[in-house]
Amino acid sequence: MISLISIMTTRSKLLAPVLLALWAIVQSPAAADEQARLAGLDAYWAEVSRAVGTGDFEAYRATCHPEGILVSGNKKTSQPLTVALARWKQDFTNTKSGKVKGSVEFRLSQRFGDETTAHETGIFCYTAQPAGGEAKKKYIHLEALLVKKQDGWKILMEYQKSSATKAEWDALK
Repeated sequence: MISLISIMTTRSKLLAPVLLALWAIVQSPAAADEQARLAGLDAYWAEVSRAVGTGDFEAYRATCHPEGILVSGNKKTSQPLTVALARWKQDFTNTKSGKVKGSVEFRLSQRFGDETTAHETGIFCYTAQPAGGEAKKKYIHLEALLVKKQDGWKILMEYQKSSATKAEWDALK
């Protein structure tokens, strides 16, 4: 009995590195694909931040799917993103002209998806500072559904769930 256990242990020790190497070979393309997908999504969020910070309305609109939806948990409403964009356009104009300094930053806690779809969860911090005035920050819990099109990632649903706290924001560093 002892010799059988000894043989099984020896075989397990020899087989483990082989199985681990095979697993790594199989997983490597998937891991590389996931890294590329996340890099593309990171670039998407960076472009949203850049557009908000420079007041580039057309660039911001280009990040949105034409049939996208904005959901507000605080207001208990939903509306087409086109309606929200029309309402936000003046904010972009004010930022571009220097009347207001605007910025948005994203911190994500969950990221699910495949090569053409993404569900992202986290918090965004929107800052608006009138020229010569005090900066006001808003922290908002966010869920986003995105789809990858030929010209890049587009947001299908922006769900601004609820207000977040600075402590919740800081916890996502």
